Amino acid sequence: MKLFNPVGLGSTTVSYAGLLEKIEIFRSMLRWAPKLERGDIEKLLNQANTLRDDVMQLSRKERFVEAAELEPHAVSAPELTARMRRQALIDRSFIFEGTFGDNPTLLAALEIAEKAAPTDLPVLIDGESGTGKELMAKVIHANGSRPDKPYISVNCGAIPDNLLESELFGHKKGAFTGASSDRKGKFESAHTGTIFLDEIGELPLSGQVKLLRVLEAHEIQRVGSDETIAVDTRIVAATNRNLRQMSEQGRFREDLFYRLSVIHLTLPSLRERRDEIPLLFSYFGDEAAEVLKRRPVKMTPKLREFLLNYAYPGNIRELRNLIYRISCLAGDVADLHHLPEDIRPREQLALATVSALNRDEDSGEGIQSTSAVPISLSEAKRAASDEAERAFLERGLLETGGTVAELARRCEMNRSHLQMLLKKHGIRSKDFRHQSGTASGKGEGPL
Repeated sequence: MKLFNPVGLGSTTVSYAGLLEKIEIFRSMLRWAPKLERGDIEKLLNQANTLRDDVMQLSRKERFVEAAELEPHAVSAPELTARMRRQALIDRSFIFEGTFGDNPTLLAALEIAEKAAPTDLPVLIDGESGTGKELMAKVIHANGSRPDKPYISVNCGAIPDNLLESELFGHKKGAFTGASSDRKGKFESAHTGTIFLDEIGELPLSGQVKLLRVLEAHEIQRVGSDETIAVDTRIVAATNRNLRQMSEQGRFREDLFYRLSVIHLTLPSLRERRDEIPLLFSYFGDEAAEVLKRRPVKMTPKLREFLLNYAYPGNIRELRNLIYRISCLAGDVADLHHLPEDIRPREQLALATVSALNRDEDSGEGIQSTSAVPISLSEAKRAASDEAERAFLERGLLETGGTVAELARRCEMNRSHLQMLLKKHGIRSKDFRHQSGTASGKGEGPL
């Protein structure tokens, strides 16, 4: 029988609608086809896979073009807001396993990933440990042309040097002591799919030479074999080190760096995404509750304030682990004592800072005592933010005779927000009205 000839399927001139028409012809042909031989069946299956992949590619491309036509300034206009950019990604059916908000730096990385995903170009992702580099690699795989193909993750820093070649490229039986049978390597397992090389900066120079050959020739050799094996694998690498600097120092091959970084994107640290921390609280809180089979934990104001201002040296990974910890250890409400001891704020620092803030400003003792406390400003804020805030509000109400509107005016603060802060600390403005005369008698100045 004469099989369907998918000429032009890879051409950009074929439209999505045209492909759908070809699929209908293809299905009709199968419905009325006589008995097929095995070879014919394999050819038909290959043609069906080609059609499906082209439909997915064109479908994604046409949705992108449609979104761009509806909002023609979406790609290049500098006045486009972060919220609009985020919504545009969602409207273009961008797949993201997790959560992301309106942070411009992260949105820029996601937009690069979206454009790179449908291609087979190598991608290098860098950023601090815990910023979500592997998640970004999965995003690229899910939005690419191989989402239903294998995704293989390799931690280059966890493989001993003497086993690296066997792990990546496989080995033949008897190639070395312990090689009792033939074994596929990671690249063979990832054939037609994506391989994620995490901690690529830890790869020894000997392994870098082997990897460079794969990138150049698209073929591998198992250890103990002279036979070359062709591999079609999309490479995504990640590192928390500066590979450019390492290449200048001779610790990373410069040619490999340029091969890997055809598409180069950097993920921001959580310190640069503080506006998204509340969003991550909610996301990981729900995730932990589902895993632990309980309701999402609530945080006391002190704990929430601490977590909002904490430095997070471990970035998103550390935040996630903290939420899981307090969700496990706390009942319905989590507090500061549910935090690990090594990051828990020290009460003596809080008391020292509050004492310094409450001293008489006219004498200058408050400023001197605050500078004498052997902690940084960020540590002082984390340790005593709630206490200092409460002291500030109480002093303000004392000076304004308990008048919330006047205090809001002096502080240039929205009145409803001020009311919320008073409620948070359990402060009642009417308790300060009878003290106004005493405060004025002391001769204290305005805020």
